[in-house]
Amino acid sequence: MGWETGRLKRTLVLGQVWGDCPAGTSPQRFGRPGCSHTMAPVVVTVAVPVRLLLVRHGLSSFNLEHRIQGRDDLSDLTEEGVEQARRAGEALKDVRLDAAYSSPLRRARDTARALLAAHAGGVREAILEDDLQEIDLEPWSGLLRSELRQHDPEGERRWLDQPETLELERGDGRRYRPLPELMEQAGRFVDQLLRRHDPAADATVLVVAHNAILRCLLLQLLGLEASGFRRLRVDNGSISVLNIAPGPDGGRVVQIESLNGIAHLGLPLPPRGAGPRLLLVRHGETDWNRQGRFQGQIDIPLNGNGRSQAAAAREFLAVVPIDRAYTSAMARPRQTAEVILGAHPGVPLTSTTGLLEIGHGLWEGRLESEIAEGWPQLLADWKRAPETVQMPGGETIHDVWQRSLRTWERIAAGLDERETALVVAHDAVNKAILCALLGLSAGDIWAVKQ
Repeated sequence: MGWETGRLKRTLVLGQVWGDCPAGTSPQRFGRPGCSHTMAPVVVTVAVPVRLLLVRHGLSSFNLEHRIQGRDDLSDLTEEGVEQARRAGEALKDVRLDAAYSSPLRRARDTARALLAAHAGGVREAILEDDLQEIDLEPWSGLLRSELRQHDPEGERRWLDQPETLELERGDGRRYRPLPELMEQAGRFVDQLLRRHDPAADATVLVVAHNAILRCLLLQLLGLEASGFRRLRVDNGSISVLNIAPGPDGGRVVQIESLNGIAHLGLPLPPRGAGPRLLLVRHGETDWNRQGRFQGQIDIPLNGNGRSQAAAAREFLAVVPIDRAYTSAMARPRQTAEVILGAHPGVPLTSTTGLLEIGHGLWEGRLESEIAEGWPQLLADWKRAPETVQMPGGETIHDVWQRSLRTWERIAAGLDERETALVVAHDAVNKAILCALLGLSAGDIWAVKQ
């Protein structure tokens, strides 16, 4: 995962595939995560009822010219855009697709067609859905970004700073707010999608669409507000993966598998924005991870597979400049960081207790089945509402949240504008940091897969 300070917002990059994420609040809606991530570009390792693959169209002629596209169907895929679509299809070859949906606009429709041809699976054509069309920016359509700055500087400022407040005027004189309208549109599509594909039934669904509508789909699925729009980044040709399962009281459980994955395009990370960049990594596997034991603050080292995972992370990040590195003071993240930094000689590594794993107290070293025998209700509460649980002799998720975020913010504040820092920590620590950056709560830690 990576994070960088931007012009106004913070930019988030999750898991083994990379992207930007939202802000807002959320009630408890999320289920427990599955297996740990590897560095593979797009592989979902846990069986889930509905797996949703969100793909942004490839590079278009208007993207290349830095023109505003919106809902008008005036641009086409470039050769690079077609290649991005083909690579996305190749990356998903081992994933069974049960259905595909696309915006009817040419750049998305042609991306879906090229992707499905490269995938060569059972789904040959995408169903075209009007509710997947891009945001309606009618008065600005076709303008260069530099022209917009001259034509409507106040509108551009609102679009960049508070896009949910932007108001425009259509050709017929009617005024409207593009982003709230798009959020409603995204909500309609999500409702329709889940009526067609019951979260209780196993299905993998591909959705090919555009930058703004994909951001709004993510916000809607996570229960976040339009104010989180600028926290998200969705690059051309990127793949994002969400797992959706039935929730209590007829609701849905949404888990982020990955966001804005572009590894299949030959780059580990998207081009960086303004401000420092932070790369957040979970330590490699230990024997206790493999055995399913609650590890906490007992200092268990990496096993052989964990060292291999660290080596994979080193290779993945080898071409990414790293200026500083920080680790939890425990052995497993420190060993992971040291392996990664083998490709970055001379980078200083700082250990901090602020990134220690959650203290599980009397649960540490125990299997889940053993904990279920001794603390059945507390374990059930930990799975259902982790923010309510005080570990027996240990910490709460709120304790971890506070110290992890303090440490994270201190690291970020100490970086120069163009510096990149590696941060290696633990499952609960990383979940707390990611949820805070997403605008989720301590009760939502199972929404993020690590």
